[in-house]
Amino acid sequence: MRALIWVQHLLGVGHAVRAGAIARALCEESAAVTLATGASLPGSVDTQGFDVIRLPAARASDPAFSAIIDEDGGEVDDAFWQRRRDILLALIDVVDPDIVVTEAFPLARRAFRAELVPFLQKLRAKPRQPFIAASVRDILVRKPPDKERAMADLALAYYDKILIHSDPQLVRLEHSFGEAERLAPLVTYTGFVNSSSNVPAPSGAGEGEVIVSCGGGAVGRAILQAALSARLHSSNAGTCLWRVLAGPHLSPEDFAALTKAAPPGVIVERARRDFPDLLTRARLSVSQAGYNTAVDILQARVPALLVPFAAGSETEQTQRADLFAGHGLAVALPEKTLSAETLARAADEAMQLKPKAVEFSLDGAKKTAKLLIAAAKRGS
Repeated sequence: MRALIWVQHLLGVGHAVRAGAIARALCEESAAVTLATGASLPGSVDTQGFDVIRLPAARASDPAFSAIIDEDGGEVDDAFWQRRRDILLALIDVVDPDIVVTEAFPLARRAFRAELVPFLQKLRAKPRQPFIAASVRDILVRKPPDKERAMADLALAYYDKILIHSDPQLVRLEHSFGEAERLAPLVTYTGFVNSSSNVPAPSGAGEGEVIVSCGGGAVGRAILQAALSARLHSSNAGTCLWRVLAGPHLSPEDFAALTKAAPPGVIVERARRDFPDLLTRARLSVSQAGYNTAVDILQARVPALLVPFAAGSETEQTQRADLFAGHGLAVALPEKTLSAETLARAADEAMQLKPKAVEFSLDGAKKTAKLLIAAAKRGS
């Protein structure tokens, strides 16, 4: 069984981490996996066991995703898309996949349709067609109705399955996608993809602490900065040790400045692979509301304060934070109101939460792999 996965992360690393977890799960089911990516995979993605093909690099020009740029910072052109398209089309012949997965597309990543529509067309023209699935996170960024209709049209034209990586007890596709009803025959909920490492934290680390994080660190520095002073303004959380974790994409200069400014009772470190285990011991998690951190919070069943990323037209994290707050799992603090004082007050409020012992499905990667392989076998 051969699987080909396409993924492109532009700012945060959530898409890549999720795709990597699914790739590993497919490998564990004895599939030969090739993952094509147009960005460097974060160090947390264990690529052992599958092949990684690098497409010409692309990233967002700014947190508002106002343009796609190449690795040299130049805006991409037709020649750029042609290079990527040629690689993808050639991969079909080289891999001859039984399974094809596109991460987010066609319900997101519309900017990449110039390479992906020809890719899908070639797959559908094969005498022996692969099983084609879209791998979609729990919440999508809302788009105008005409764009959502176009996304749904692509899904209905080319895809066998839309895999939603959430637990429908908490969030469903219709919460963030206006064309969900049209896609209902294709949709399956896999549960959340838990891509966390199983690295244990040293004895005592994290115990009773406030753990502050911001994912990869490309955005979110303001949360780390506010946390340095918030402890002094906090009542309930003011007696805890605050551990501030800076992601790998935070610049060395910014990291050094945070470290130098840390007052007594606050530790500043780089992000740690034992982060999920730290959370299980923590008194409170303070973070943005990205997918991977949200899954870690669900697994740890720790009270949470969420400060969702909301630059430009981003709605995903705000909606996720509001859903968590509505289920009594977190307190949501709007990014525009963030300060040391507001963070301290929200932290004190969040520490009073007692997250319900709801058994959310967190084994989405394994379920996804088993579903894909079973579907491909039925079609062979």
